[in-house]
Amino acid sequence: MKPISLTPRISRAAARIATLALAVCFLASGPLPPQPSPPPPGNDSDTYFGVNVPDPYRAFENPKNPELLEYFKAQNAYTRSILDVLPGRPSLAARIAQLDGASESLDNLTVGRHVYFYLRRPVGASALRLYERASAGGPERLVLDPDRFARSKAQHFTIDFYSPSLDDRLVGVGLSEGGSEVEVLHIVEAATGRLLSDTIDRTPFIPPTWRSNGRSFYYFRTPKMPPNAPQSARDTNGLVLLHVLGTNPDRDRPVFGYRYSAHIPFAPEDAAQIVLQPGTPWAVAVVQHGVQNEIAVWIAPRAALAQAPVPWRQVVRYSDDVTGIGLRAGTLYALSHQHAPRFAVLAFDLATGDAAHASVVVPQSARVIQGIAVARDALYLNDLDRGLSRIRRAPFVGTALGPVLDAALPFEGAVGELDADSRSPGAVFDLQGWTHSPLWYAITPDAKVTDTGLRRPSPVDFSAIASEEVSATSADGTSVPLSIVRRKDLTLDGSHPTLVDGYGAYGIVISPSFSPTRLAWLERGAVFAECHPRGGGELGNDWHFAAHIATKQRTIDDFIGCARYLVDHRYTTSEKLAGMGTSAGGVTIGNAIIQQPALFAAAIDNVGDTNGVRDEYAEGGPANIPEFGTNKDPVGFKALFATDAYVQMKPDVAYPAVLAITGVNDPRVAPWIVAKFIAKLQRSTASGKPVLLRVDFDAGHGLLGSSREQLRAFYTDVYAFLFWQLGDPAFAYPESATASPAP
Repeated sequence: MKPISLTPRISRAAARIATLALAVCFLASGPLPPQPSPPPPGNDSDTYFGVNVPDPYRAFENPKNPELLEYFKAQNAYTRSILDVLPGRPSLAARIAQLDGASESLDNLTVGRHVYFYLRRPVGASALRLYERASAGGPERLVLDPDRFARSKAQHFTIDFYSPSLDDRLVGVGLSEGGSEVEVLHIVEAATGRLLSDTIDRTPFIPPTWRSNGRSFYYFRTPKMPPNAPQSARDTNGLVLLHVLGTNPDRDRPVFGYRYSAHIPFAPEDAAQIVLQPGTPWAVAVVQHGVQNEIAVWIAPRAALAQAPVPWRQVVRYSDDVTGIGLRAGTLYALSHQHAPRFAVLAFDLATGDAAHASVVVPQSARVIQGIAVARDALYLNDLDRGLSRIRRAPFVGTALGPVLDAALPFEGAVGELDADSRSPGAVFDLQGWTHSPLWYAITPDAKVTDTGLRRPSPVDFSAIASEEVSATSADGTSVPLSIVRRKDLTLDGSHPTLVDGYGAYGIVISPSFSPTRLAWLERGAVFAECHPRGGGELGNDWHFAAHIATKQRTIDDFIGCARYLVDHRYTTSEKLAGMGTSAGGVTIGNAIIQQPALFAAAIDNVGDTNGVRDEYAEGGPANIPEFGTNKDPVGFKALFATDAYVQMKPDVAYPAVLAITGVNDPRVAPWIVAKFIAKLQRSTASGKPVLLRVDFDAGHGLLGSSREQLRAFYTDVYAFLFWQLGDPAFAYPESATASPAP
């Protein structure tokens, strides 16, 4: 559900099923064809701490169960037979293609010694490609197009991570197929695009770290899974290994990780990366425990990496509440929320100190410090100030920091990435807003901000669109930030189709973002809103842990409060209101419609985690225990049980219309989690509204790793479904539709 970041589930009788299958949907002009029924529910159940939990679709948890694949095929065929005949869909698809086709994307920028590396999807291209361009300007050069690995047009590959060598000559690139995030590490020559013979599988999440010789690197690898290993074993028990180019990776020497040393605690779900900063005599091992934000850090002299075992010494413990680091010579800078819920920057000497005895060099303020970057001239900070980003610069004065000053930004918006190289002055960052397309800027040592020219402004015109930041009220009276995007000329008369999205987990901040395809929703008079519930990091660490394990219900309460605000303030009515949640946002939207079904007319469950009680048995599930808890202890089980939408669903309730989406290659929220939730919902709802399951058989976790064509199809289906269910007459299901029932 969340990658490592080291620097965002009983039914009634058959007669009732027949009634559901032939029901006429809200505002539909004609009856839908009969929907294929899910398999009959089973009698599986578990007892946790004296509580019996029925699990009628436990059989779906076996990915090799042919019944699951048949369910996916039948449901997706039915969904296609419905969505594809909505009258407004063709023009909507054309408009989305037009909006998307006019813009490019550029992300994951890395500052090299003399060049920028970045991932860009040019206008007309399907996949993100890896490019480089001299930081002084000039033409860009294509380094790697992942489409070269596809053996047919039906196949696509994605660049999941990359890391250039210190001399910018070679790049380690992690590629996966079909959004699976099953990464294989390749080495490419930047100047020519030539692939070296080195190919290493089982390299999840983490870019390699190059040594100064440019011929070897450290990387994280997991062992081969035995044939009968559980799904949850994937991406566990990993080691950091040293690879020399041209040698057999199966013989690479470990230097850190699982069972490497008895005195280094390293859980099966932990992941690690070695950091080698130019000009620093230390090797740094950074450990992340599952999805926990707080990291552990170990150090050793660089020369000692040749020893076996390496004499690692711990300098940051999880209890130090450090979430990111930066290195300069012998000093480690640490971003910490200990006694500082909005974060402070600490510093200590690696030769003699540790985080427990560090000095505060940038104290906590009213802002939330989201990240830091070390350049040759200064420490740069990425702040969040009442939902808007700020960049600060703290110059290095000897071994100390000078006054911390703000840089003047071109417009009010959100900084997504901030990067620097300790060998070069200045930093780069991207800035965007709800109505401002993203651009990449450079900040110089004199704090001047200039456009790098790396990315062109989007030609999509948002001049008729406005955004506003308001506050909604949650069940306990807490004020919850809510962003609203709409046409400037909109009259607040309750008539507008409205989509409210919400996440609220891991301390992730959902910042203002520019989406050209969103204009296809907004220009028809619809409203988009982003709720920022507790569980996220918009207001700092306290906001994250205010809805964590035992208090997770607050995320749902906050989302419901935001939805009510939109109704109470006449943006919409419940008959025209939809909610959406993605990934961990499945906890949010799944429980919102289960707890308050009359509040919403429709919902989008996008690769949503809606079966928390069973999540830790899924692929990638154990890593989420620090965020949501475990059913193996009473506190964790109580929290998971209370916010498990699949478990808490009741029969014969008028639930909203739902479009659920999954990709069969999803490693973060197992496809069977979505299948279980929808199968039970299809048998439980009494509203007569459709409950559809959309399955992409060449996709993974949501939009991650998706091609341009997949992205367009996703937005077309989501908006068409919502326009249909929220009453846009151009999308009413036609009486003359001849769609035949799915098998």
